[in-house]
Amino acid sequence: MTAKVLFLCTGNSARSQMAEAFLRKYGEGQFEPFSAGLEPKEINPLTIRVMEEIGLDLAGHRSKGIGEYLGKEHFEYLVTVCHDAERNCPRIWPGVNQRLHWSFEDPAAFEGSEEQKLEKFRQIRDQIQGKVRSWLHEMGKSE
Repeated sequence: MTAKVLFLCTGNSARSQMAEAFLRKYGEGQFEPFSAGLEPKEINPLTIRVMEEIGLDLAGHRSKGIGEYLGKEHFEYLVTVCHDAERNCPRIWPGVNQRLHWSFEDPAAFEGSEEQKLEKFRQIRDQIQGKVRSWLHEMGKSE
């Protein structure tokens, strides 16, 4: 049986999308990953770009609000990936067995040139990739 995991952030435009894609890649079919945002925005084009750089295609991904899942899906894990989501996510989420908080800086909030912004997105992407892989390793679910 696969465990459902929901990654939650503010906009569902970068961090939670990346986490969902990495868990899909590394979770070896043991997890069914989802992502959502408290205030969903379109997926940031730089998110798509930095994920494509490492061979992960976000085609088919779209930004979703928590209303799409709250009270409709039961998740084994709810993982907030930003402080805002951790503070503002409903405390009671029926069916969630374990709630985790992994805080990552918002790459979309970074100010700088296009190349500097791209570098920030890469940095956050790599941090999220490392966190997903270490979490899987801790759980004994990785290579």
